[in-house]
Amino acid sequence: MQPSQDPHRPDRWKAELWLRMRRHFLLKVIGTTAFTWVFFIGYFHLLREPVGTVAVMPLTALDHLVAFQPQMLVAYFSLWLYVGVAPGLQLTFKALVVYALWVGALCLTGLSIFYLWPTRIPPLTLPPTDFPGFAILQGVDAAGNACPSMHVAIAIFTAVWIEHILRHAGAPIVLRVLNALWFAAIAYSTLAVKQHVVLDVLAGALLGLAFVPPSLRWRPRAGASSAAWSGYHESSLPVGRFGGRAGRG
Repeated sequence: MQPSQDPHRPDRWKAELWLRMRRHFLLKVIGTTAFTWVFFIGYFHLLREPVGTVAVMPLTALDHLVAFQPQMLVAYFSLWLYVGVAPGLQLTFKALVVYALWVGALCLTGLSIFYLWPTRIPPLTLPPTDFPGFAILQGVDAAGNACPSMHVAIAIFTAVWIEHILRHAGAPIVLRVLNALWFAAIAYSTLAVKQHVVLDVLAGALLGLAFVPPSLRWRPRAGASSAAWSGYHESSLPVGRFGGRAGRG
């Protein structure tokens, strides 16, 4: 006999998140990977062939305070794992598609800004480092396409969505704090590895946040059985073949 699914039980969030992670898992992995590659095609094209005169972003006092820290490259590269978390927690196919459309709109907006207003960070003299991967970063991702920082824009959009899902699933505060710290590490790393300046980071944060309210407002809604939450409660879904609950849509 299946145990009763009480939406108020303390460990309900575990079942909720596990259900979300395993739904359409292969599609999420393939889709996120393909989406990232398509974005990079446009990104590197504009990076190597800017349309107009490239403006140099000014340094602020805070830029001078942030020291060069090549070890922060780990956090910098972790974005490409982090961006998969929010789509990975979408439960239904419709919700996944709508989320992808909002992220696509965010990325197209950023690329359009790079097209209309190409920017770069000022030339910097960095101390030599043999930290793994840093030479690759400098050789592939040059100092262009600076403002807004798409690293920060995508990261903050992802962070807010993860927070939204965790909060409504009733996840413990430690997971929500870890999510916030991961985002903060990514944002700080853009300054610490000297790929962006403070103005790039601020502009990227504003760009990402601009897409949060509409993406949370215009998205698939829950049915009447889970009207208290804008997602789908596991308790409202039929029993699945693996002892969990099968999703709708």
